[in-house]
Amino acid sequence: MDFMDLAKERKSVRKYSDKEVEDDKIDIILEAARLAPSWANKQCWSYIVVRNKETIAEIATKGTGIFNSWLKKAPVVIVACGNPKESGSRNDMDYYLVDVGISMEHIMLQAADLGLGTCWIGWFDEKEMRRILGIPENLKVVAFTPIGYPADDSGMRTRLTKFFAGSAKRKPLEEIVHKDKW
Repeated sequence: MDFMDLAKERKSVRKYSDKEVEDDKIDIILEAARLAPSWANKQCWSYIVVRNKETIAEIATKGTGIFNSWLKKAPVVIVACGNPKESGSRNDMDYYLVDVGISMEHIMLQAADLGLGTCWIGWFDEKEMRRILGIPENLKVVAFTPIGYPADDSGMRTRLTKFFAGSAKRKPLEEIVHKDKW
């Protein structure tokens, strides 16, 4: 797929079909994440691939709360962790967040290219996520995403979410780009 088509195609998916995601597709997605650039090429990220339905349900209820109950239906969840000591810091900014963010975007774009849906989730209880998944203390949970084949999601909840969040709208370039000076 052409990159601009891919950028336009990728969107947050919150409803998944029952179709299982093939192992080879997960491997391709993780390879795309592995190839992402990072601070001094230190690759501070680690990923947990969750397929167990009970674990996904626990992430959805105890790890994120009521707002992400739809997550229980996802066939796969990939949790992204970063090791701050394996990245850099400058001007009070921890770059492990940037490193993991770039790698996660590679995951999401590769998934979209394979016909799969994702949804960046950054609202979670790190302590609960750490407990549920046995994540070591030296790692920080940065984000996670469900991955699956999108199901028809033309229902009322989707329409309301799009209306209130304006998730399909993008600002015009004139509002976000400044040339030479602000």
